[in-house]
Amino acid sequence: MTDIAQLLETAGLTGRGGAGFSTAIKLRAAKENGAELIVNACDGEVGAIKDAWIVAHHLHELIEGAGLVADGRRPRIRYAAHRGSRTAQVLEKAGLPVLEVPHRYVSSEETALISLALGGLAKPLTKRAPFVFGGRDSHGRRVPPTVVLNAETVWRISQISHLGPEWFRSYGTTAEPGPRLVAVGGYVARPGVYEGSAGVALTDILDAAGGLPPDARHVGVGGLGGVLLTAAQARTTIWDSPGMKSHGGALGPGIVTVWNPAECPIEIAAGLISYGAGESAGQCGPCMFGLPALAADWADLARNPTGSGRDRLALRLGHLERRGACAHPDGVARFATSALRTLAPEFAAHANHTCQKGRTQHAQYA
Repeated sequence: MTDIAQLLETAGLTGRGGAGFSTAIKLRAAKENGAELIVNACDGEVGAIKDAWIVAHHLHELIEGAGLVADGRRPRIRYAAHRGSRTAQVLEKAGLPVLEVPHRYVSSEETALISLALGGLAKPLTKRAPFVFGGRDSHGRRVPPTVVLNAETVWRISQISHLGPEWFRSYGTTAEPGPRLVAVGGYVARPGVYEGSAGVALTDILDAAGGLPPDARHVGVGGLGGVLLTAAQARTTIWDSPGMKSHGGALGPGIVTVWNPAECPIEIAAGLISYGAGESAGQCGPCMFGLPALAADWADLARNPTGSGRDRLALRLGHLERRGACAHPDGVARFATSALRTLAPEFAAHANHTCQKGRTQHAQYA
């Protein structure tokens, strides 16, 4: 019998949920420890829709991939999806065990799903042990060995088993091989899910959705935990880790959103930051107090761009990173830092009342 973990190691598959960890290492640990499996199909990031697309169009391969992770064992397999979503309905209709997840931003985080599976709240665990080995959580509860894999990761496992590592490595780069799904949304002609790969131009991904409109001014990459680029930067950026790192970002969960140029970008950013502040799990100071203060600082700076608000905002951002119980405040801080830098020319126009007006909700750009 083919060793699926060896195939994945040869292929170089890494997690497609954003973290980019080696899938082969996870699978070996899961097998050695008899780990249960949670397939994360929540589309938890702002602008994410690819998990729903996989469930709608490749459910059979998804189920097969989950079986390959089990590798002849009989671990418990559950499929995580937001309660009442179309994804949950499709999974339930197929007779699959569904872990129903609340509609909260942090609810689909890896340890939040583990907590929910244990009968607790869907909140990230403050003790961030590698639970594929089992152990006890921050509340002292015993955690059985559990591995969480993104739906696209599980689908790619099925593909590699049929098409081989060489097929997989024919896409992407040596360091970041394989095809990757990208959700392209916002101000484009054909929003949807498209196949991309590391190393292609960001404009190639946008071309699949009708291209970057000539009047577009800003492009978000990675959702609320990502970064904001100018249209000029987007036209010259390579979509891989080095290319995104040069802008302070990463490949992340595969999300590209073109912002509507008819709307004030400072207001769009304010809406996203405010949304992030409202999605706190309420477990640590950086989230409970830091993010609302960040949102207030951003709003103050938008009202008075010529004051000392920029320095205060920058100081606030420095107090958020790497201090939270989970990565949520880090992600919002990363986005706010990027937006503050990218929108520097916009603040002057905002102060002079010459920018495009219009307060928007984050969901319009998801």
